[in-house]
Amino acid sequence: MGTSIVDWRRAGAFFEHRGHRIFWREEGASDAPVLLLIHGFPTASWDWEALWPGLTQRYRVLTFDMIGFGFSDKPLGYNYSILDQADIGEALLRERGVDRHHVLAHDYGDSVAQELLARSVEPGDRPTLQSVCFLNGGLFPETHRPVLIQKLLLSRFGRLVAKLTSKKAVARNMRRIFGPQTQPDAALIDAFWELMTANDGLKVFPQLIGYMPERRLRRERWVGALQAALVPLKLIDGSHDPVSGAHMLRTETFIHCPSERTRWLLTPYWLAIRLGSGWIRRRTLAAVETALVRTA
Repeated sequence: MGTSIVDWRRAGAFFEHRGHRIFWREEGASDAPVLLLIHGFPTASWDWEALWPGLTQRYRVLTFDMIGFGFSDKPLGYNYSILDQADIGEALLRERGVDRHHVLAHDYGDSVAQELLARSVEPGDRPTLQSVCFLNGGLFPETHRPVLIQKLLLSRFGRLVAKLTSKKAVARNMRRIFGPQTQPDAALIDAFWELMTANDGLKVFPQLIGYMPERRLRRERWVGALQAALVPLKLIDGSHDPVSGAHMLRTETFIHCPSERTRWLLTPYWLAIRLGSGWIRRRTLAAVETALVRTA
């Protein structure tokens, strides 16, 4: 680890959002391009500590612990949502006088970035989004494969599961998600656990996990934002990730038929082209996936 959690917190500060304290950190030349880093579930902005020195040499880097995460407040009964997390990101940019910025996001943060992307083409006085780089995350709800503990947190047993969650269970799940060549050591697991349990954080996990159904609810808006983007987009996807890895390349084709009559008229055409187009698509995606695995 390059920067300890203690040093990370000391280098940061807090601002207020809806009566709650939000941790943030900034570094880099004041005249450099601004890069906003948005972390994933279930950790915090410290996730970026290994990349921080390199990024701050080229950018003025801003990051924050979203509400419910890391050193930020974790209130019970709060209406946690991706929309609210995007509000916090925009509030930080305004607080720091930023008028244009780039985004690098991971996991849960991908959805926040998609919401910022959707807002970027809407009327309103907000910082100008210049580009987005996504790391592994559920950009498409249908390709997201949650691990067992995420499913349990979302169930009616979520509170009990959160209460019974142990560092050992977290370590087991983290090792599943990390690649075979990048397995977390004991010190990294300890740091993750400290961030997750700060401010009695496990208690809000059943509320935070609501981002999974929120992704399905807002699929049209957030996937539509990718399709209608007016700024450069990039995806860097670690293929070994069981949640949002190489299987994101496996696609399905859906055709929207506004009426039953349209469906019947389209059926003969669809049957005629499906075998050929499906074979071509499968061959192409298989070749791309093989190439990714070889270079992983």
